[in-house]
Formats: sequence, structure tokens, C-alpha cells
Amino acid sequence: MAQAEKILFSTDREIKNLKAQEKRYTAKDKVANGLFLDITTNGVKSWWYRYSLNGKQERLVLGRYPDLSLQDARQIRDESASMVARGISPKKDKTTPQSILFKDYGERYFNEVIKKERKNPYNMNLCLTNDIYPMMGHLSLDQISIEDIRRTIWRKKEQGYDAAASQVRGLLKRMFEYAVTLGLVPFNPVLSIPTRHVHKAKSRNRFLSAVEIPKFYTVLLNSRIYRPRKLGLLLSLLTLVRKSELLRAEWTHIDFENRIWLIPVTKADSRTGHSREMIVYMSDQVIEIFRELKEIAGNEPFVFVGRKSGTYISHNAFNTAQKSALALTDIPDFTIHDLRRTASTHLNEQGFNRDAIEKCLNHSTYGVRATYNKAEYAEIRIEMMQKWSDYIFSLIFEPNLIFFNQVKQRKSS
Repeated sequence: MAQAEKILFSTDREIKNLKAQEKRYTAKDKVANGLFLDITTNGVKSWWYRYSLNGKQERLVLGRYPDLSLQDARQIRDESASMVARGISPKKDKTTPQSILFKDYGERYFNEVIKKERKNPYNMNLCLTNDIYPMMGHLSLDQISIEDIRRTIWRKKEQGYDAAASQVRGLLKRMFEYAVTLGLVPFNPVLSIPTRHVHKAKSRNRFLSAVEIPKFYTVLLNSRIYRPRKLGLLLSLLTLVRKSELLRAEWTHIDFENRIWLIPVTKADSRTGHSREMIVYMSDQVIEIFRELKEIAGNEPFVFVGRKSGTYISHNAFNTAQKSALALTDIPDFTIHDLRRTASTHLNEQGFNRDAIEKCLNHSTYGVRATYNKAEYAEIRIEMMQKWSDYIFSLIFEPNLIFFNQVKQRKSS
């Protein structure tokens, strides 16, 4: 094996230039004392940390490069060196069932728990992949500290996403609860970080006024934003559906003849954890919007086509479009979810049946009313959704004649 002292590196570029040789060799980090890369004849690069403890030489295998970056390897090396300085060996017995990387445990949790509990685990997988694994995936499950948990959660807070930080904490809490159940860890370290210190949810009351609706949609529809995104944000207001339900809309669920959009899987109920199917009664305007979207989508299965064939758009696509349009106005900030509150507020102010509105929002009722009131209010909802579309178009149609006439011009040409 080549002498490590003769082969040095200090940057990612230098690491990438370390090629496989006829014999296995190691290279040494110039910056972090004791940190090495082991390069096999197949070109596999693994991080080692060599140190002396109680007069004996020990070696700790940290992980593979580039799965574990140079920056992360140096951080683990520093944490391990701190343990050595206190007379503690960072090396764990790999024969124990507890010596499992957090990422490997996370995959087990995903398959054994998340997939069974959730019909659509997309958001959970996104949280693991983007927010948790980059921070903790390389650590041994039984070595994860409260500080590791705090650092992972606070990364989202420092990005300005307190609500997302709370979601990260919630997922980590459930993951460690399961790990305790399996006997992989003795306690749940997430419990040391109370939810109230991460994010205190505030009830929202933001909705768009009758003045703000045409102002926002005029800017949106006349912007250079991709047309399907504009139509999607308009559908969000007209149909009262959630953003997740809209972006996953499939053509097989839309019945033009019977004027019904069936959403088989909606957001799970917060109390029961179960999803409910939802029926959207389509107005004349909604049908026309879907017909245009069908022309754009062609033979794709999803209404809002993703970058790859057979997929739907990312969960941030509508957010980006909405924020881009909002930035061109003087309207106070609002979210896409606030469009549901906008519709509910205006419909209630216009005197429509409260229970019918709640059905359109697919909200659950509880207690005695839930037990005895099984009405779907189909006829009332059909009439109400048409009048709601008529009202919205009375506000936005005239300022956007060019936008709406583009469909007719394409059909006639």
C-alpha cells in the first residue's frame, strides 16, 4: 500500500483526481489530522479516521466518498477527535445490531411504517432525502446526539421555514419512537427539543378581497408564467381543492360528460389518519379550463405534466408561479392555501349553505352532526360552484379578454 504521507489532498477537486491504482492505497487530508481516504483497486473511496487511545492505534471507518462529503467527513473527524481527547473511543463494535447507519434505519422505517400508514408517502420521502439524510444519514443510529437532532431541525429554521422545521422534528420523533420500540436505541433524543421551541403554529385568517382577486389574477394571467401554471392557480380558486390534490390531478378521474372530477385520495384526516375521496362538481368555466389543459397535456396521464413523461409537476411549481406574480403587485402576502379560505369566506358572505361549502372543502364534521348528517348536498353544490365561477369571472374576465380569447383563437385557426 502506498505511503499516505506522500499522497495528500485538501479539496474536493484533488479527491476526484485520486484514481484507482494497481494496488490499494491511502491519501491523507492536509487539514484534518488523522483523516484518510482509502482508495481500492476498483476506485472505491472510503473515509478513515486514525487515532491513538491509551497507547493503542485504532481506525474508525466513517463512510464512502462522495456519499459522505469532505466537509462532513472533517466534521465527523472533529467530533471523534473530541471523544478521543476525553478518553472515549469513537469506534463501535460493528457486530452489535445497534451499529446501523441512520440512513439504513430510515429506509427500514420508510418501508415498515410510512408506506403502511400513508397511501402517498411522497412528502415524507422528500423530507428524509432533502432535510434529514444530508445532516444525519452518515451517523450511526445509536450515536446520534441531541445536538445532531437540533442541528438538523435548526437548519430549516435558519432557512426561514419554521413550519417545515416542525415537520422535520415530528418525523424524527416518530422515527426514534419506532427505534426505541425495536430496541435499537434506549431513549428518544428528540423529546429533549420541545415543539413549542421549534414552531408555534398560528391560525391564518388571510383571504383575498373582491378588489385583490382581479388585481392578482390580472397580473398573473398577463405575465410570462407558463400558461398551465396560470390555469392551475385559477382552478385552485374556482374548485376549492388543495394544492396537492390539484398538482396530482389525473385525466382518468375527470368525467367531462357528467361534469365530475373525482379525487380518490385526498389529504389524510388529522384525527383518523385516513384519506377521503372527494367529488368536485365542475362549472362551465372549470370544464373549459380542463379542456385547454387536455390540449396541452396530450396523451400524458397527469393534467399538469412534469419534466419527465408520465410524471406530474413538482410540489413547488404552483408556489413559484404564485410568488412570481405576487411580487409584481402591491397585494399583501398570501399562500395558495389561502385561496381556499378566500372561496369559503366569499361563499359564506353570499349566503350559501354552510354544510355544502364544507363539503366542497372536503372538511370532516365531528360529534352528533357527523353521526346523523350524511348528506352530500350534490344539487346545492352544483348550483353553488357554477355561481362561484360566474362571480369570479365577473371580476377577472374583462381585464383579461386577451388571455381568455386565446383559446377560441386557437380552436378557430
